[in-house]
Amino acid sequence: MEKIRVGILGLGTVGCGTVKILQDNAGLLSDRIGASLEIVGVAVRDLSRRRPVALPPGVLTSDAWELIRDPRVQIIVELIGGIEPAREYVLQALDNGKHVVTANKALLSQYWVELVERAERNGVSLMYEGSIAGGVPLIRTIKHSLVANRIHSVTGIINGTCNYILSRMFMEKRPFQEILVEAQEGGFAEADPAMDLDGIDAAQKLSILVNLCFNMGISYMDLPFQGIRDLTLLDLEMAEEFGFRVKLLASAQRKGSTIEAWVHPTLVPVKHPLASVESVLNAVYIEDDNLGPSLLSGQGAGDLATGSAVVADIVSCARDILSGAVERVPVGGSRLGAKGEEPPRLALDTVSEFYVRVSARDQPGVLSTISGILGENGISISSVIQRGRETEAGDGVPIVMILHEAPSSKMTSALARINALEATLGNGFLMRILPGQEIRWQTP
Repeated sequence: MEKIRVGILGLGTVGCGTVKILQDNAGLLSDRIGASLEIVGVAVRDLSRRRPVALPPGVLTSDAWELIRDPRVQIIVELIGGIEPAREYVLQALDNGKHVVTANKALLSQYWVELVERAERNGVSLMYEGSIAGGVPLIRTIKHSLVANRIHSVTGIINGTCNYILSRMFMEKRPFQEILVEAQEGGFAEADPAMDLDGIDAAQKLSILVNLCFNMGISYMDLPFQGIRDLTLLDLEMAEEFGFRVKLLASAQRKGSTIEAWVHPTLVPVKHPLASVESVLNAVYIEDDNLGPSLLSGQGAGDLATGSAVVADIVSCARDILSGAVERVPVGGSRLGAKGEEPPRLALDTVSEFYVRVSARDQPGVLSTISGILGENGISISSVIQRGRETEAGDGVPIVMILHEAPSSKMTSALARINALEATLGNGFLMRILPGQEIRWQTP
């Protein structure tokens, strides 16, 4: 039987999962490919470190360049993460005529155009199913199953750490910091969780989706993003009281010739499919012109979940090699320089209804001052409610407002002025509202 030879860079969590699947399901994969997959080498930084997978003698190497230059290796699997040296390795592998499989969202989200152009110039595949939503077949669905459909919007829960924390806060009625510490102890959050909690991870993944769905070439740094650090139990309680759940959403929506894209804590109507996605699960809700709404959901991280996506890409590359049909599916979903439709532009501002929670000192005239600042920014109030003193965010009196649609730039500018008031405690918090449910609050 013909052999397809694979070189793997990195043997961390996803690398070990990938090797385990290739070993345990070798026969199954051979039957489905019509050739066997041979791991020629696995490059690691520390050869002495013990790992949960066993490899034949001589397979482990500390020299990644050895695999990239080896003429026998047909597929390079990059699983080391980060930007450098991963970028240098991937570009050189593509230049050497090797197909590349990666799960590196950070690299793709910053160097999308360069990587796509390099792959197409060299006539090889660049595959990245494992970069978003773990083992959920999201990229493949968009590139293959929805190829005839114009996508109107893509909205998802694509960071399992934040969803885990929000789910436990909601179910256990316990504050953010307590849940975060336990999530770190249980391995559900990193020791330094900034990438997850500040929305960076979700923004990186969203930029890939925007480029793929709308034939664009943006970086994650072009997107507005906000995390969940400032959420309190009061926010979750208010959301529940009025028929919503709080989720960290990544969303991109086509509006005419522009795409509005953002990552933000969001009130999601309880009847929306994303509202019931709990714990570390990921889910992406897509709306298009032919199928309408669809939902993809599953394990968003982990060795075997993400490893299954990586192996699926390896198999696709192997089939292309055997058939000689390389570049059958464009790396970025559409051919570079395609002229069938003009790609949309990324909107410089985004519009939404907003939930705002402000901690105010217990003194007269505060609400009228806040209302005045909002009015000066062209923002109108739909509803407002005041509650007793807070237990998490200081001794202030919480004022919760639902605001009519407004540009996000106006909203953040107004909130900055509100936070600077002597009459507030400077910790105002903002969430978007996903359309789909009317809020009926009685204004006191």
